[in-house]
Amino acid sequence: MELTRKHAFRGELSVPGDKSISHRGIMFGAISNGLTEVTNFLQGADCLSTISCFRQLGIAIENDGSKVLVQGKGLHGLAAPNKTLQVGNSGTTLRLISGILAGQPFESTLDGDASIRKRPMKRIFTPLSKMGAQFQCWDSNDFPEQRKETTSHCAPFTIQGGSIKHIHYHSPIASAQVKSATLLAGLYGDGITKVTEPVLSRNHTELMLAGFGAKILSTDATAAIWPEPKLEGQAIHVPGDISSAAYFIALGLIHPHAEILIQNTGVNPTRSGILKAALAMGGKAALLNERTVSGEPVADILVSSSSLHGAVIEGSMIPTLIDELPILAVMAAFAEGTTVIKDAQELKVKESNRIATVTENLRAMGGDITPTEDGMVIRGQSPLCGTRIKTYGDHRIAMSFAIAGLNADGNTTFDDEGCVTVSYPSFFQDIEKLAR
Repeated sequence: MELTRKHAFRGELSVPGDKSISHRGIMFGAISNGLTEVTNFLQGADCLSTISCFRQLGIAIENDGSKVLVQGKGLHGLAAPNKTLQVGNSGTTLRLISGILAGQPFESTLDGDASIRKRPMKRIFTPLSKMGAQFQCWDSNDFPEQRKETTSHCAPFTIQGGSIKHIHYHSPIASAQVKSATLLAGLYGDGITKVTEPVLSRNHTELMLAGFGAKILSTDATAAIWPEPKLEGQAIHVPGDISSAAYFIALGLIHPHAEILIQNTGVNPTRSGILKAALAMGGKAALLNERTVSGEPVADILVSSSSLHGAVIEGSMIPTLIDELPILAVMAAFAEGTTVIKDAQELKVKESNRIATVTENLRAMGGDITPTEDGMVIRGQSPLCGTRIKTYGDHRIAMSFAIAGLNADGNTTFDDEGCVTVSYPSFFQDIEKLAR
C-alpha cells in the first residue's frame, strides 16, 4: 500500500458498524432467551473472535455477512468449552467474556495473539476475584504444550467460575471493559453489584443490557445491576462506529479541499469526545438527522476544511476519545499552535504503546512531538513528509498515519496495512471512494 497527497476529498460514506456494540450484541444475545438479530454487525477480526468464542460455548450463531443470528440459551445455558477460547487481538472479547465466565460452573481457558498476551488483565482479575472467580495464569512460552503457572497478570489464563458474590467496586480507572466485566458477573450474583468509576466511561453495556431486560441503574459515575434477570433476545441495529468515523472527520478537517458526510454514525456522548475536540480546535463539524436507533444516539456528521488551532485535551474528556487520540495527534500536527494531550496513561496498554508509536511515526514524518508520561505535546504545522509507517500491528496507528500520509509530501507506505481488518476491513477502499 502506497499513499500520496490527493487534490480533494468529497462525498458521502457509511463507516462499518460500531465494534463495541457489535461485540455486546453477540455476548448479550448468547445469554438471553431466544433469537437475537444483529444487523450492520462489524465483520472485523475482533468481532469475529467473539462469535467464535461463543460458538465454542455451545451457542448457535449464523453469520451471512449482512446480519448475525444468535440463538440464545439464557443466563445459565452456556456449555464448558472443550478447548482454549482464542480471542485473537480483541481485548474487549477477553475482558467482557471473563465477566460472563465468572458466573459459569465450569473452567475456561483464554488466550490470544502476541499483543493480547502483553495486555494487563489484573484490572479485571481484581473485581472478579473479589466476586468469587478463580484465576490461574500460564507462562505463554510453555503454553499450551506444558502448563507452567506464572505470576503475571496476562493471557493465557484459566478462569473457574461458580458462586458469585455481589460487590461495590471502586475502579481506579475509567474503563468500560472493567465496568462491563464486573456488571456481567453481577448478573450471576447474590445481590446488587455496583461499579463506581473516577469518571463515566462508555455506557454501551448499560444501555444494551437494559434493552435486553436487565434491571440496571446508572447515577453519575456509578452503575448498579440486579442479579438473575430474564433476558430476552432483541433486534439490534449497530450504528456506524465513531472510532472509525474519526479518521474521516480528521481528513475532512485538515485537508484544504474537503467536504465529507459520514452517515448513520453513533454519537453516544460517552464516545463522541472526538467531536468535542474537533470543535475545540476550530473544526467545522455538524450533526445532522439526529435520532435514536436501538437505544443509541445516531446522526450524520458533516465535516469540511478548517483552520485548526491547538487545544488542551485532558480530564473527563479522555475516556470519551481514548481510541481516537492517535488520529487527534495527527490533527494536531496540522493545527496552528500547540496541542497538549494529558491524563491518557491508558494509551500505553492498548494494542501498542500508543504514546510511543504515535511519537515515533509522527517524528519520522517530520512532526514536532514530545511524549510525556501521560500523553504528548504536539506543535503543529511542521511540514510532513511521507515515510514507511511502523504500525506494530496496531490498526489505529495504521489508519491514523494513512490520514497523515494523504496530507503529506511524498509517499507513505506501511509495514503491515493489513492490521486495519481488526476494525475497518474496507478502510483503504473508502478513502479511494472519496478521493478526487
